[in-house]
Amino acid sequence: MPDSLNLIAMGFMHALSPVNLLAMFLATVVGIVIGCLPGLSAAMGVALLLPVTFGMDPATGLIILGGVYCGAIFGGSISAILIHTPGTPASAATAIDGYQLTLQGKAAKAISVACIASFFGGLLSCISLYSFSPLLAQLAMKFKSPEYFWLSLFGLTIIAGVSSESMLKGLMSGFLGLLLSTVGMDPMEGVPRFTFDYSILDSGINTTCALIGLFSMSQVLILAEKSIAKRAKPAAFTGRIGLTGKEIRRLSPTVVRSWIIGNLVGILPGAGASIACFMGYNEAKRFSKHKEEFGHGSIEGIAGSEAANNAVTGGSLIPTLTLGIPGESVTAVLMGGLIIHGLQPGPELFTTYANMTYTFFGGFVLIQFCMLAVGLFGCKGFAQIARLSDAILIPAIFLLCVVGSYAIHNNYQEVVIMLLFGFLGWLSHKFGLNQAAIVLGLILGPIGEKGLRRALMLSDGDPSILVSTPLCWMLVGLCVFGLLSPLLMGRMGHGLKK
Repeated sequence: MPDSLNLIAMGFMHALSPVNLLAMFLATVVGIVIGCLPGLSAAMGVALLLPVTFGMDPATGLIILGGVYCGAIFGGSISAILIHTPGTPASAATAIDGYQLTLQGKAAKAISVACIASFFGGLLSCISLYSFSPLLAQLAMKFKSPEYFWLSLFGLTIIAGVSSESMLKGLMSGFLGLLLSTVGMDPMEGVPRFTFDYSILDSGINTTCALIGLFSMSQVLILAEKSIAKRAKPAAFTGRIGLTGKEIRRLSPTVVRSWIIGNLVGILPGAGASIACFMGYNEAKRFSKHKEEFGHGSIEGIAGSEAANNAVTGGSLIPTLTLGIPGESVTAVLMGGLIIHGLQPGPELFTTYANMTYTFFGGFVLIQFCMLAVGLFGCKGFAQIARLSDAILIPAIFLLCVVGSYAIHNNYQEVVIMLLFGFLGWLSHKFGLNQAAIVLGLILGPIGEKGLRRALMLSDGDPSILVSTPLCWMLVGLCVFGLLSPLLMGRMGHGLKK
């Protein structure tokens, strides 16, 4: 326990350095801006910022990505409240009552509730991040080659299944990612595979180029398909920022309830903030003493949605950092950032790289305070961002994608790879495939392949080694759960949206 307290204190001291404070402030602002823009996503923002973090200390880079993540989740509520168009899917439930308050001239009240609930939801989720991450990391230390094979398979099944409307399409997405992960040198024999004599592919497909293409360049193509027009004009920003003591007391039970919901949903890989927001809203309505206000401008409805979707941020980081199983698409991109910095999710993050990990944890706590300050004092200005037209967004995002992918190694061939993955992301959107599952296949494929082949080498080809320990059987059970969970989550999500 003393060692843990020392690590926590050290993490906060490092996170409070001027460089990290400036990084988290700017990243939070960028995240809120991205969240305000309907059609963009937190995953897209994190992917775009990945190249910026290359030359930085890994902890500072992760703090930047965490700031964009949290800022974008909150930022989506601004456009949801002002123009009835969620900036991110995680704010879909917020639009129900938020826009009604705007029509009543209470836009400032609605955004105040969203900002404060987001702050407490994210801050409370940090308790779980500190409490459960080291425990799961200790469990992960017992993993050997067979366990890593099943772990990678579990990650593919649950993300590919839950994150897609169709389990078949989700699994197809994961399988496509697995195929792409085989490009490069064979990890056991050192011979090139599917490189087509291009030396740039000897080390495999660059993860950053793939992430930028799938999540950012694909969005450019999707926006370009639509008519280039001015976005809806936000409603007048009226009223005073802030909440009364009575309102805070009224919202406190809702926020605590939504924190628990969001944390549990976040820890469960694949569920995501979009499901959490509807669960938080639904439970807020169930326990409210003012049920008649829901659908007509309930501050409890906004608080329930926003506290839940922001509580997912801390919860989803737990399986990402300890087991290498991202909780949702944003943490899948963030895990790619870890790997790019030469860090493998797992026990080493809490032993060899504990200083970096706890600095990120400390920064993640401070990001919540930064989000609260920036959100309350800047929301009137952020509200105008919804006016930006696609004619501005499309060339701006395209330029950032090209510059970011070229800056990785100053190589135009990686720009081509990024463009190809952008086209792949656009196709996946058209055919209902899941981009996060493709990324997971690309990242988890080599882990699973190494685990399988090493296990079979150790057993002289005897496959029984794959079920030789209780941990293996537990992971097999989780894989089965991953395949069946889309049925449960699909019914739950459909029922909550009715």
